[in-house]
Amino acid sequence: MDNMLSYQNYKLVFEDNFDGPVLDRSRWNVELHEQGWVNEELQEYVDSEENIFLRDGKLLIRPVKTVHEDGHVSYTSGRISTQWKHDFTYGLFEARLRVPKGKGFLPAFWLMTTDEDRYGQWPECGEIDIMEIMGDRTGTNHGTIHYGLPHEQDQGTVTLDRGDFAEEFHNFALLWEPGVIRWYVDGRQFHQVSRWYSAGKDGVKKPFPAPFDHDMYLILNLAVGGNWVGYPDETTDFTDAIFAVDYVRVYQRKP
Repeated sequence: MDNMLSYQNYKLVFEDNFDGPVLDRSRWNVELHEQGWVNEELQEYVDSEENIFLRDGKLLIRPVKTVHEDGHVSYTSGRISTQWKHDFTYGLFEARLRVPKGKGFLPAFWLMTTDEDRYGQWPECGEIDIMEIMGDRTGTNHGTIHYGLPHEQDQGTVTLDRGDFAEEFHNFALLWEPGVIRWYVDGRQFHQVSRWYSAGKDGVKKPFPAPFDHDMYLILNLAVGGNWVGYPDETTDFTDAIFAVDYVRVYQRKP
């Protein structure tokens, strides 16, 4: 099996190089979510240029830690998505990214179901994680699908031979085709899945390849803390913590 990424027979259908002065809101939503909304995370997702901004042709998502006068500590961060603006069924999804280093950080590049009413709420609706890298283990990337009820997942990992994903930019890609999903880092495949199912509260399985057979949308976010990644400690430095995105591109198969 050829495990190198190929763009043959694919055409570019979405691209953002983040070259403008501000985020293009015709392409992206800035999502607002309170602390603890999912996964017992610490951050509040806000719409602020302190957390989401463009500089030197890069999208930068920055976590901010605030120590209040009474000693209480709060965190803000950024999360953007293309839901209802640019949604895709199948394709090749890629981004060139550099992640922050520090315990408790969890940057992510992923796909979520556009219409959760079709098969039900998470996890039966389906989720595809292209890139998730823990801030205290920045040499390893996780690629995962979530599906079913009760929740099931299939996860693959890749660890760099040298260096880590926080030191320089790397290319993360996903090839989603009917019945098979493949993950790549820097053009080389590291995981493949071709077995899953969709079954909601009624227990009735939907025809394969549900739930991964209809529109999904892109998400980029930087979480602070959570029940998987753990929580910031005294070693976590927020001063220069940045999730940097050089570009995002989506290709779909030519007719």
